[in-house]
Amino acid sequence: MKEKRSRGFSPGRGPVAGLQALRRSLVLSGLSVAESLAGLLFGLAVTTLGIGLGPALLPRAACNVRRLADRQRELAGRWSGVDIPAPCDPPPAAGAADRARLLLKDARTWREWRWATVDPVVGGALAFAPIALVLSGLWGVFLGFEGERLAGEWGGVWFGFVPVDGPVTAVLAGVLGVCELGLALWVAPRTVRAHARWTRRILAPSEAERMARMTHRIEHLSSTRSHAVDARMAEIQRIERDLHDGAQARLVAMGMTLDAAEHLLEKNPEAVRGLLAEARKSSAKALEELRDLVRGIHPPVLADRGLPDAVRALAMVSPLTTEVVFEVPGRPEPPVESALYFAVSEALTNAAKHSGAGRAWIDARYEDADGMLRVTVTDDGRGGADVTRGTGLRGIERRLATFDGVLAVSSPAGGPTIVTMEVPCALSSPRTISC
Repeated sequence: MKEKRSRGFSPGRGPVAGLQALRRSLVLSGLSVAESLAGLLFGLAVTTLGIGLGPALLPRAACNVRRLADRQRELAGRWSGVDIPAPCDPPPAAGAADRARLLLKDARTWREWRWATVDPVVGGALAFAPIALVLSGLWGVFLGFEGERLAGEWGGVWFGFVPVDGPVTAVLAGVLGVCELGLALWVAPRTVRAHARWTRRILAPSEAERMARMTHRIEHLSSTRSHAVDARMAEIQRIERDLHDGAQARLVAMGMTLDAAEHLLEKNPEAVRGLLAEARKSSAKALEELRDLVRGIHPPVLADRGLPDAVRALAMVSPLTTEVVFEVPGRPEPPVESALYFAVSEALTNAAKHSGAGRAWIDARYEDADGMLRVTVTDDGRGGADVTRGTGLRGIERRLATFDGVLAVSSPAGGPTIVTMEVPCALSSPRTISC
């Protein structure tokens, strides 16, 4: 395996680097203990899948293992310059049973569990080796001063293979202890790097898995691009149809009315007054239809005040009593903002039309760790929503897929319905927007 040096990494030399490596060995040893506990919890979750406890326990157990694995990846890159790629996460699922099923199908889950089971032994031994040398060396130095006395009180003391039974052997134990302390400073940086290489060996995805992920990614991008092109063409055709049947027809009628008024201007001024009033009404109607058309393409409130206020405007006109909570540090790109706005609008419309709900809740949060903007729309309706039936939820799914986003729906019979939308995006400013 080739090592890739991360930014800011430098191997370091000398006693200072050795002391730093000893501290890192302590950290890695502590992580090995946490890994063993997380691996046991995951094994318990798997063994209890058949009795109902497992589906509720498995996502949390897998999350603990994944968090520790990500921590080890980060330390390997920062401390040793060993880059360990992390595979993509599976699509999110709203229900506990769905999450458990996706986790069990994900190869990354089982690889990280295998790592959490084996690493406390192999990785723990690598991490603890310099610590053991330090403890042994300190024991030897102590025996160099107190070995003769302890040998007399205890009837004999050993330092490794050296029996301490007098001043000569006590001094020898002290010298060997000092040598072991120096050896620990020399060994520690090397065992830390060896630990990073071992972690890469067991955690990095296989070539076959990387190729399968890449193939799936290419297929996904091809599909979403095709859906995006189809959606754009359908939108263009809708705009053309609305213009032709609405504003254009009114403008043509207004032109004919003005032409008639021009011919009657000298003969019948009273008739011209009526024709001009009719033309004014047609122009007002045409302007109103053009504004509605533009609002359907990109609402002015979205461009002027951003997604939080635009969603609050949707909540105000919704027939449902809707609460909105936004915790988003900045604004996403305008296309992402527009996609989420219309997705939330569609979700609220579906809840009002089909769920029989009286209340709805919209919650939006931005996760800095994975750069993901998550918007959840919840209603207290009768439930039963299904992405495979109808076009509303499927349209939301396709709209989000254009930006590599995903849709998860949890809607058991009797409710509630939880629609979760996730879109990876960068934000434009660190300012926190909340409402």
